[in-house]
Order: sequence, then C-alpha cells, then structure tokens
Amino acid sequence: MRDVIFTLILMGLLPVSFLRPYIGMVVFSWLAYMRPQDLTWGFAKYERWSFYVAIIMFLGYLVQKRKTPLFVWDPRTFVFLVLILLVGAGVLTHPHPEHADFQFSRFVEFIKIIGIALFTTGLVRNREQMRLLVWVIALSFGFYGVKNGLWGIATAGQSPILRGPGGLMLDNNDFSLALSMAIPMLWCIGTAEKRLVLRRAFLVCVPLTCFTVLLTHSRGGLLSMAAALGVLVWRSKHRTAAIALAFAALPFAIVAMPAEMRERFASIADYEEDGSANARFRSWAVAVRMATDNPALGVGMYNFRDRYLDYQPAPTPSELAGKDIFVAHNSYLQIWAETGTLALLLYLSLIVMSFITVWRVRAKAKKHYRASWIIDYATMFEASMAAFVVGSTFLNRAHFDLFYHWVALILIFGRMAQADLADRKKYPLKRTGGARMPVVQARERHFGGGLPAPVGATFASGRAR
Repeated sequence: MRDVIFTLILMGLLPVSFLRPYIGMVVFSWLAYMRPQDLTWGFAKYERWSFYVAIIMFLGYLVQKRKTPLFVWDPRTFVFLVLILLVGAGVLTHPHPEHADFQFSRFVEFIKIIGIALFTTGLVRNREQMRLLVWVIALSFGFYGVKNGLWGIATAGQSPILRGPGGLMLDNNDFSLALSMAIPMLWCIGTAEKRLVLRRAFLVCVPLTCFTVLLTHSRGGLLSMAAALGVLVWRSKHRTAAIALAFAALPFAIVAMPAEMRERFASIADYEEDGSANARFRSWAVAVRMATDNPALGVGMYNFRDRYLDYQPAPTPSELAGKDIFVAHNSYLQIWAETGTLALLLYLSLIVMSFITVWRVRAKAKKHYRASWIIDYATMFEASMAAFVVGSTFLNRAHFDLFYHWVALILIFGRMAQADLADRKKYPLKRTGGARMPVVQARERHFGGGLPAPVGATFASGRAR
C-alpha cells in the first residue's frame, strides 16, 4: 500500500515538475535527502525516481519560452565544470577493466551531482524560492533526526544506528555527517521563523537530531556536530551565556550516555591503540604516496583500493590477504590521490569561496541590522559548512551530494543578500550634516518584510558613505 500511495504522489508531481522546473528541483531534493522511497517495501523502493524527476525537470526547462540561464556564471560554477573534466580525464587515463561499469556509473553520478548544483543556481531566482529549498532539505534530514531521536529515547540509547536510510546516507558515518550539517539548518530556520508554532517545531528537532548523531556511534559525526554547535554558540547573541551553559551541560551529557556510547567516543583520545584510527593513518600515508606519484590526474576515480598495495611499502599480512585495505578516510586526500593536485586545489577553493561569501555578507548585514534573515542564514551556512569540513577530514566523501548543493546555495545566498543590501529603496539615503547616511531597519527577523525600528534605535555602524 505504501508503494502505491508513494507512486501516485510521484506520478502527480511529475507533470508539475515539467511545467515548473523549480518545483521539480524541490521534489528532487526531497527524494535525494529524505529518501521517502526507502520507506516503502516493494517495487517503489527500487525505482530511480530522482532520475525521472531530473529528466522531466530538465525537459520542462528546455521547452519554456522565457528561459532563465541554465546556471549562473561564477568562479564556483567554473570550478564545477573543470572538476567534471578533471575527474573524467582521470577515469579515461586510469581505467580499471575489472570495474569499468562501476567506475563509469560513479562518474555519471558525479556529473549528475554537479549538474543539479549548477541547475540550482539557474532555477532559484528569489529568496522565497531559496527559503523553500532550504526548508525541504532541513526537514528531510530533520525527519530522520526526530524519528530516530525518539526511538533512541524510548530505548534509552541502547539501540545504535549502524545503517542510514539509504542513498548518500546509507553508511552510519555519512548519516551522521548529513545530520550534523542539518542541525544548523533546523536551528537557524527556527530562530528566524516568525510564527511561534513553526519556530518551536524546528527548535524541538535540534536536540533530537543531536541525539540521533550520537546514536550512530560515529566519532567523525561527533566531531562534525561539535563543529556545527561551536559555530552556532560563537555566533550567538548571548555567546558568554551559551558557552557557560555548554560547559555546564557537558558533564551531565557524558554521565547520561549509555556505557557503550561513552566508551566509543572516549576512544578518540586513545587513537594510538585504536585499530580503526591506525588503519586511517595507514590509508592517509598511502593516499599521499599516490598523490605525489600521480600529481596531474591521480590514480583515477574510485581506484584507491585497487591501487592500495602498489603504494604500501610495508603491507601487513591482513593487507596482503586483502582484508584490511580501506578507502582514504579523508575527503581531501581522496580527491588528491584519485583526481590530482589541481582537482584538490579547486575543491578547496569551493570551501574557501563559500566561507568568504558568508563572512562578507554577514559583516555587511551587521552594519545595517541587529538581526535579519541575512545574518541568520549566514550563520546557518557557516555552521553547516564547518560541520562538513571537519567531518570530511575523517570520511571518504569528496563526492558528497549535499556539499556541492550547499556550495550552490551559498552562491545564490551571497548574490541575493548583496542585492538586498544594495537596494536603495529598502535602504534610502538622507543627508545628515552634509553626510549621506543609510536609513535602515534595526530588525528584520523573517522573510516578507521587516519590523519597524524601535524609537531611538542606533545601528552598528554610523560611518558616512
């Protein structure tokens, strides 16, 4: 019955996705991040629904009379295109005959990931559209955060999550990374929301999602979540109180943890004796050797494990037996070893440009507002990206879907925020003592208009323009 209901819903959404490609992007994001098809039990579970929606959405775009650009030209979109070329060149120059079909299918999947990110920059044209897309992504992850968090409470944390729902969240480490990136989304949407009911609903999702991250027993997930929460605390208006509360609550949280969970996370400090950590160190060393020996195009996409022993000068007996050969366990080393030095630099440039965009618009918005949608969303994007940067240090996720989509959304956010702040109808200028000063609102916490400034309010900056 679930399969029939889900299929009918999707069949109804396909014509809408054709007529309105932006709705198709929203549906695609729902399918990619919530994976509702994995909640079915029959035929619907194995259909390529997201692929069908992507094709219909693109065809709908092609037949439109008044087309928006396919994507926005920007240094980041240029990097996207160059990365496709570099990864493709690596696949062609380092083919693997035994796994050619798998390698080709993964490369096509990578093209789809980049294509969706590029298409997002062309389809999302205003901040309400951006808001809806961010909501869909946040709620998709929040669904699993709440669902598993409640289950964890019901079982007193005795049922670890060793497998995610599917897709990019199939592995428990990937699942924890995605949820860690979702925590800032849920928090910042909640704090920026005007309606009290929705605000409370979003904020209730946050602790349950945090608990779900702990239930995965992923140490990388724990560090990702700590990075996200750290940025949220640092950007809080009540930073000192938030830091004090965090330190006060930490001992109680540790004591309340189930013993197995506490021992798992405590093993981070004993990395020298931990077999998993030592395996990561060996993989990292192998990745560096691969990269330095193949600086141009690497050893080829997803060829790391097959070339592992070629770059391990002192393999252990278990490695020789093929038992302890792992992936790079580091996204940066993964893309360096498999795709080359230029690809790594471009990949890092996406991260750097994203942070620069967020920091710039936040600094500019602070001159106009004490609180605004721009400041809230800047905090969200910054904290979520920080979670990925930390988590990907311990995970093999150079081709993580959400990262590229997030870079595209930050690009869109930056352009919209800059245009909003440059709008002289919203920020008229008046002469005061010969100087032209901005007349702006002191507070604008939500979409759709701001609240009037209180009498006698002053602003963060009174410098003349």
